[in-house]
Parts: sequence; structure tokens; C-alpha cells
Amino acid sequence: MGKKILIIDDDNRNIYALKLVLKSKGFDCLTAADAVTGLQMLQEGEGIGIVLMDMMMPEMDGYEAIGIIRNTPVIADVYIVAVTAQAMVGDREKCLAAGASAYVSKPIDVDVLLELLNEQIVSEK
Repeated sequence: MGKKILIIDDDNRNIYALKLVLKSKGFDCLTAADAVTGLQMLQEGEGIGIVLMDMMMPEMDGYEAIGIIRNTPVIADVYIVAVTAQAMVGDREKCLAAGASAYVSKPIDVDVLLELLNEQIVSEK
């Protein structure tokens, strides 16, 4: 498979479950337990092409992190999937307006996530 996926989530259970599923499907995954660490990893040029961003984290939430990514030229084009338990009317639009490329609500429907990821990898070829 193509790109490395960076999972940014403050809940180790979410990281573990996502990483397990994605690795079983052939994806190369990196993880960060907070947005600050995730931003550092992106800027260090780890070859990350996709970010799964938890939107509700302490200190720096996903909205702030996405804003920083979109305003940092070397990483501005990374594909970001907003991942959130916030599944109320308007939350999808709020995430997309903040700069997310796509939106997936928790609990994550793995088939939907895999379809998004595979579409992105195919479109990049």
C-alpha cells in the first residue's frame, strides 16, 4: 500500500484498535497520543500522507491542529480524516470547514474508513 497513516488520538484504546485494523489491511501506521506530537511528526517529514485526527483532545484539539497543518506550507496538503464522537447535526460540516478532508464518527465504521483511505490512495497515484 502507499502512504503512511498517522493516528492522532489521546485514547490508547482507540489507537490500538485502529492500528490493529489498519495494519491487518496492509497500511503502515504511526501514532501520536496528542496533537503537538503529531504535528512534530508531520513536520519531520516521516512520509505521512494521511492523518486520522481525533477532534476532541485536551490541550490542543483537532480543530486547532488542523488549522496549524493547513497554514504550514510543507504539510498543508496532507489528507486529514476528522475522527470524532461528536455526531450531532452540523459536526461533519464544522470539521470540514476547519480544514478536514473527510469525516468519520465514532464508533468508527471500519468499512467506511477503509473506503475513504483506499479512495485517497488511488486518487494520489
